Amino acid sequence: KPSDDFFKFRQDFPFEETPDQRQAIDAVILDMTKSKCMDRLVCGDVGFGKTEIAIRAAFKAACDGKQTAVLVPTTILAQQHFLTFSRRLAPYPARVESLSRFRTKAEQKAVLEGLASGKIDIVIGTHRLLQKDIAFKDLGLIVIDEEHRFGVAHKERLKQLKKNIDCLTLTATPIPRTLQMSLASIRELSIINTPPQDRLAIKTHIIGFDETAIAEAIERELSRDGQVFFVHNRVQSIAAMEEFLRRICPQARVAVAHGQMKEGELEKKMDGFINRRFDILLSTTIIESGLDIPTANTIIINRADRFGLAELYQLRGRVGRSKHKAYAYFICPAFTELTSDAQKRIDVLRELSEPGSGFKIATYDLEIRGAGELLGASQSGQLAEVGFEMYAELLEDAVRELKGEQPVVRFEPEINLKVSQYIPEEYIPDARHRLSFYKRLASAQTDEDIDIISDELTDRFGPLPGLVENLVHTAGLRTLLRKIFVKDLTQRADRLYFTFAGLDASAHCEKIIAKAVLMVKNEPRRLRLSPDGKLIMQLAKDASPITEARYVLKELENGCYI
Repeated sequence: KPSDDFFKFRQDFPFEETPDQRQAIDAVILDMTKSKCMDRLVCGDVGFGKTEIAIRAAFKAACDGKQTAVLVPTTILAQQHFLTFSRRLAPYPARVESLSRFRTKAEQKAVLEGLASGKIDIVIGTHRLLQKDIAFKDLGLIVIDEEHRFGVAHKERLKQLKKNIDCLTLTATPIPRTLQMSLASIRELSIINTPPQDRLAIKTHIIGFDETAIAEAIERELSRDGQVFFVHNRVQSIAAMEEFLRRICPQARVAVAHGQMKEGELEKKMDGFINRRFDILLSTTIIESGLDIPTANTIIINRADRFGLAELYQLRGRVGRSKHKAYAYFICPAFTELTSDAQKRIDVLRELSEPGSGFKIATYDLEIRGAGELLGASQSGQLAEVGFEMYAELLEDAVRELKGEQPVVRFEPEINLKVSQYIPEEYIPDARHRLSFYKRLASAQTDEDIDIISDELTDRFGPLPGLVENLVHTAGLRTLLRKIFVKDLTQRADRLYFTFAGLDASAHCEKIIAKAVLMVKNEPRRLRLSPDGKLIMQLAKDASPITEARYVLKELENGCYI
């Protein structure tokens, strides 16, 4: 359990925790007290408090005598985290170090020795942490920040360092496979949805490579004393782009930054932009993670169609970090020239501009790219051989089995009643609208769903005709059939036949069987059980098959809760 030092450390947090953040912290700390290894995904937008969750987890590990490795994708983010962790942990004896190409060979060697001897409690590093010369004395926790920037091989290399290890993954936009594993309960999931106070939506524009539009966007930002990010992800042609920007905005001070620059030069350029010695930072995607510059509130991304959904969302998150309105400009070719996936990505980002949209973005990404392989190297991809729905069902069954729960009996009830039921053309003239309501009624899962559809029909098209009423009531029967495991309801002449699905030995099914037997005893003239287990009902003269079937099903359903 957490020590007194941990509770004191919690009180030192200078901000008030949001409810989502508090829940995520509590879940992580609870996971760390269990004998089972933690494997939790924390999903929250930039600035929503994920770093503090990592700091608390690392401090808890240090209190328990364990080391923590924090893996980040860029040297800039490693440096930012190092400063943040060091500042928070300064009053305590926990030792924090960073490991990236910003450190000299002598400094790197000292860090490696400190990790091996156990003198260093927390190390924050880039891919340098994955190299084979890294050895820990007692590694207890891995934190992976911005996990969409790492491949499967990188993550597996970290897990090889120690078998029984807690793993905490932080991201605004999880990759499809990670999200699918979390939704299927293979990994635990915490979502932070509460944005910081006064955070505004980022206004997103899709434009062509228009010199006038680009110049106007830059001038608008500079006129309100702001700064601009310009992302051009091609090092070979970045000098030509610098020349272009200097030509269209001669008054602006332009700095260039990319990953192939020398460490000292890159650090100098980034520091200069942060301290407002430059107006425009022309860079590759090196700025995607870790930069927090409140004065930069316009970002222009060249050839946005070539970026992934998560990447675009992260880049757009570089702006809008203050109370000022922020703008994002995606430069793309004509929309008709884009691939269908690129069109979907751009549409999603244009639609979802509110703070906290990262989780929605990730679900769209899962939809567009597919869930990938759980055990293979592919992090996204379509399950063409099985089909996604079947795959999700198989996965759900496997997870339930591992949890010791009963497998779900899946079936789609068949209803064959001698009742006229359809939506007449004179009631809903538009064929597409009729088809839409047929589809919604067929897929309705609860009585509430049926009521909502019925109210909408009445509100839009007037009182329900008898034929439509029959259709709605039959849809209601279908929801009841699923609840009590009746896979087939058929009318033959003046009798109704209820055929049960494979009932198991659960208490729920035992109650259904007991109730059916009791009903037969109480009404032997109307009800009987056939040798093959069907419940047969004799219809009264002129009785409605729907009304009679509903009576039987409701009685069986009530019997489930005795």
